[in-house]
Amino acid sequence: MANLHGQMGIRPPLTMKKMCLHDKKLEFLQPKQIIYFKLEQMVNMLLQEKTGITPEEYLALERESEIKNEYFGGEIFAMAGASSEHNKISTNIVRVLGNQLLEKPCNIFSSDMKVKMKEIKKYTYPDIVVVCGNEEYDDENNDILLNPIMIIEILSDSTEAYDRGDKFSHYQLIGTFSEYILISQYFPKVEKFLRQKNNTWIYSKYEKLEDIVSIESIKCELPMSDVYRKVNYSEYHMRRNQLVLKT
Repeated sequence: MANLHGQMGIRPPLTMKKMCLHDKKLEFLQPKQIIYFKLEQMVNMLLQEKTGITPEEYLALERESEIKNEYFGGEIFAMAGASSEHNKISTNIVRVLGNQLLEKPCNIFSSDMKVKMKEIKKYTYPDIVVVCGNEEYDDENNDILLNPIMIIEILSDSTEAYDRGDKFSHYQLIGTFSEYILISQYFPKVEKFLRQKNNTWIYSKYEKLEDIVSIESIKCELPMSDVYRKVNYSEYHMRRNQLVLKT
């Protein structure tokens, strides 16, 4: 993930005079460019007036944005695009678990569903999230889930440290959250963290295609062969993983 005001190239706040001049250029932009241009102007105006953006301001911007952004501590963070292998894995998992959940009081959502950690007012987009029983949402838009039971993140080089660290710690603030699964997109490897009654976590690892991941929170099974069906492995990452195992 990248800070919206850094890697995404948002310029320093515009003055009102400059904004008027920029508005004259809108007629030369494509529709998608205009949406992004106006989003940039709105963010810059907010940053001129104060430090940080409120959750309400973030949601107003996010619901008009064509790109996904997470929010925490008054800042907006743009999400990097997913690779084809990431998308294959996500699709495989949603299909396999979705079929098993058809007769259960649970629903599975992919990366378009936001999850909010109320205690710290953080908004994220998990790769896959499951909720059971009554679905609790932050408002009437029903696009911000408050009570996930299981979350899956598909790891990449740029997000792995965050997914293992701060993001996992923040997810733990959600009382209903009881199982966390991390999946490598580069070679067969699935890691599972299962919450205990004393708030400790039991760790399990699966690295063989014949392995079956037991997801206890939703009483489902996830065969590794299904997770990685039609996925092309990265030889570079496989070699690097073998070197780590030997040291």
